[in-house]
Amino acid sequence: MTDCPVKYAFDLLNGKWKLRILWELTQQETIRFNELQRRLQGISSVMLSKSLEELEQYKIVNRRQYNEIPPRVEYSLTPLGKAIDPALQALGDWGLKVQSDNT
Repeated sequence: MTDCPVKYAFDLLNGKWKLRILWELTQQETIRFNELQRRLQGISSVMLSKSLEELEQYKIVNRRQYNEIPPRVEYSLTPLGKAIDPALQALGDWGLKVQSDNT
C-alpha cells in the first residue's frame, strides 16, 4: 500500500497547521503573512513560515514578494491548491455533523 494516494496526501499535509493554513487561504484570494498569522491564533512566525515554504515547494501555495518599503509578501493558492477546496468543504460538513451528533 505504499502507492496509496491518501497516504501521500496526508504526508504532504501532515502537521498541526497545514490544513488550517489551506482553509484560511481558501477563504481569501490573497493574504499577507501577518494577517494569516492573526487568523491562525497560536502559530509562531517560524512555524507559519516553514509550513508555507513546504506548501510552496509542493506547488500548493504561491508566494509573491513585492519590492516595496516596507516589504510586502502575499500568499495565495495555486490551481493545485485550489483543487483541495471541495475536500475541505466536505471535511467541514462532516465536522458539523459530528459536532451536532455529539452535543
